[in-house]
Amino acid sequence: MSTGNIFFLHVPLVPSSYWPHRKPEILEPHRPTQEHVQHQSFSLSPLPALLKKIRTFPAIRSLTLIYLSRGVLFVRRTQLSLPRKLFSCQVKLADSGVDGSFSSQVVPPTLLAAEKEEAKAVLTLFLKKQGLSNAVAARTINKSDLFIDHLVSRLHSVHKSRYLVGRELTTLEIRDALIPYLESLLEEHRSVLVDLVENFPNPSVKGKPVQPLSPSQITLDSKKLKAVSRVSETGPAGKLPPHIVYLMDLGMNLEQIKGITCRFPAFAYYSLEGKIKPVVEFLLDLGVPKSDLPTILVKRPQLCGISLSENLIPTMTFLENLGVDKRQWAKVIYRFPALLTYSRQKVRVTVDFLQEMGLSAESIGKILTRCPNIISYRVEEKLRPTAEYFHSMGVNVAVLLHRCPQTFGLSVKANLKPMTEFFLGRGYSIEEVGIMISRYGALYTFSLAENLIPKWEFFLTMDYSKEELVKFPQYFGYSLEDRIKPRYALVKKCGVKLLLNQVLSLSYSDFDKALKKKMKKMLSDKT
Repeated sequence: MSTGNIFFLHVPLVPSSYWPHRKPEILEPHRPTQEHVQHQSFSLSPLPALLKKIRTFPAIRSLTLIYLSRGVLFVRRTQLSLPRKLFSCQVKLADSGVDGSFSSQVVPPTLLAAEKEEAKAVLTLFLKKQGLSNAVAARTINKSDLFIDHLVSRLHSVHKSRYLVGRELTTLEIRDALIPYLESLLEEHRSVLVDLVENFPNPSVKGKPVQPLSPSQITLDSKKLKAVSRVSETGPAGKLPPHIVYLMDLGMNLEQIKGITCRFPAFAYYSLEGKIKPVVEFLLDLGVPKSDLPTILVKRPQLCGISLSENLIPTMTFLENLGVDKRQWAKVIYRFPALLTYSRQKVRVTVDFLQEMGLSAESIGKILTRCPNIISYRVEEKLRPTAEYFHSMGVNVAVLLHRCPQTFGLSVKANLKPMTEFFLGRGYSIEEVGIMISRYGALYTFSLAENLIPKWEFFLTMDYSKEELVKFPQYFGYSLEDRIKPRYALVKKCGVKLLLNQVLSLSYSDFDKALKKKMKKMLSDKT
């Protein structure tokens, strides 16, 4: 048998993840004919289809495929049953990353250039929304070539199946893929995001590195994009899906629904009659205003996936037995809709802790009604350390829990200690600070920079001793511009002296009466 012609087959560049097998594969032998050798042709793309064609090619007696790690596939010399015929082919596969990322070489140059411009437009708009001026955003974009390439690479990774069949992405699809990613980068890098964009992948300012996409991330992003596409695509009649139309009739807009779907992809697949509508009607029957429904569903879309008879109603009954006021369900659900999605065990752990702190069943019911999100605080990581911190300051923890349970959602290190140090640094003792908290539980829930410091600085200009704040820490709960400054200006103008709590806590009519009474007494004293 002599050597005949040698054929080389060139196929489009396809990522390694699309190969059906990594190990050498022996194809079934077939009996060839001269006609088949001369005229049979292969479909070149996609590669799995090509392999299928090779399997059915009758002129090939045996074929051994050897796959190499760097994306090169060799087909060994193959014997044909025809005399003096030898058939050999070599299929070359482009390099692809170990994570199965998509090679941009698949995309035509013109399309690649267009996608880069689309990515620049999305990035420019995003930077402007973060407060950058047109000029600064433009300068950043001019320095962002490598980051733009990274964004385009992300598109290719997430939508690789679309490119392999030759379908281009729309502007909306590009935006929906990139904006959530940019938002996640903003969350991670905050103030150094611009530096990251300009100096990608090695920003000059130290920050969290951008990790390459893993297969699991690609799969997750793909699921999110499919879900978002499902809720936003119109049918043959040009209408959105029925459950989306229903939600929009409730007052939601499409961007809200897409945002929900991006966070919770399963929401896109909830049926209207089986899940969404029954829950919505149940909430309306409870007295929830229709205008509150969008907020509730945005906060906790999982509500629509819960069975009314098996989960939702039994959970509500359980909570009512713990003291939740059944007349207040509309307000409770609006404040914290996730309450109805927690397990009874999770609720019981929190209730047991509240009982341990000395709270009565009645007080616990009131706390769950007024501040249902306390159930979301982990006992050992959040509630107990906070309780121990306040106890060390001489605060009655049970009283504080009853008056202001939201205080226990604060971080000891990031919130509570800085507030304590603020007051200690201004001459108050730890005992006095404990008294202030006991008298005004919400004190530590205010912002140090935006609330306490400006009001403290103004307090220093008032004719009061610092002990007045121990007596009346509620001072920090009043508006500086709308209440404190105008009231104090009137007191100064009248030339009288009032207690700090009289200046701020009295109603306008009572405050006016108190001023007149003081002025009358001052005049009588002079005469």
